[in-house]
Amino acid sequence: MSATATPIRLASSSQAGWHEGERLLQTRAGTAGRLAEVGPLILRDHLPQQHRDFYPLLPALLVGSVDAQGQPWASVVAGPPGFVQAPTDRMLTVGALPLPHDPLQAALVPGAPLGLLGIQPHTARRNRANGQVAWRDGQGFGVALGQTFGNCPKYITRREWLHQPLASTDAVRVNRADTLDEAMRALVERADTCFIATAHPAAGQSTDPAHGVDLSHRGGPPGFLRIEAGRTLVMDDYPGNGFFNTFGNLALHPRCGLLLIDFSRGEQLQIAGVAQLVWPAAGAGARRLVVQVTQALHVSGALPLRASEPAVATA
Repeated sequence: MSATATPIRLASSSQAGWHEGERLLQTRAGTAGRLAEVGPLILRDHLPQQHRDFYPLLPALLVGSVDAQGQPWASVVAGPPGFVQAPTDRMLTVGALPLPHDPLQAALVPGAPLGLLGIQPHTARRNRANGQVAWRDGQGFGVALGQTFGNCPKYITRREWLHQPLASTDAVRVNRADTLDEAMRALVERADTCFIATAHPAAGQSTDPAHGVDLSHRGGPPGFLRIEAGRTLVMDDYPGNGFFNTFGNLALHPRCGLLLIDFSRGEQLQIAGVAQLVWPAAGAGARRLVVQVTQALHVSGALPLRASEPAVATA
């Protein structure tokens, strides 16, 4: 299918674009009334020109998908700037494929739901979108967009991402496990950035774009994501835009996928787990996300992406 083929059109029936899980947590936070009013202004079914111009600048695209068992996964696809294009305001084309070991490989079938995040950390610009796979070939894939929106720039560690082609694949190492080994734990402990994929229970069955996959950024100083006893990860939740896209999905479908990247070594760690949002009583501290790890995939020497030295995360 060509990059300019007619995109899949997704209908929306959610109230003001928010689904029931998002509205539940917005109500709890006291922002539901405001977001019901501004939802139609924030959530679009197309990319404005500034975002069509934004995606071709990027050396990487973050992608959320769901496997055959309903488990969300967070992935990254990298290439030279220009490998992502917006030939129309409702279509993104990606001129690269995920790593051979990545669960996203099996998810790239026409009609499958995807969540997308375009992010430029050194400028703190980002755009989120979701939609469905429109086509796939040997060089890449297309995504018919159902919902797009801008995002707040908070907690982004300022570093410039750079495409760096691999000189060889001889050093690629792949480790799959049902828990975190020493190398995985070390990557978690030094992480200042994490990407999280979640999905509405109806992802893949509903034509409502709000019932799709979400891919979101989380950041903070090293230690904001930490390992507790056994297979438990804990992430502090710093206040963001208050949309509750991630937590709204988890309120209905508690599985999530995490992605951590070590840019200095070209490593990535993908974690699948079951999440619980801990919402403390008033004055008792910040919200936390607690994830019980069920699977982990650590790949080193395979990611053609590096980054400059980090600056201070924005607050």
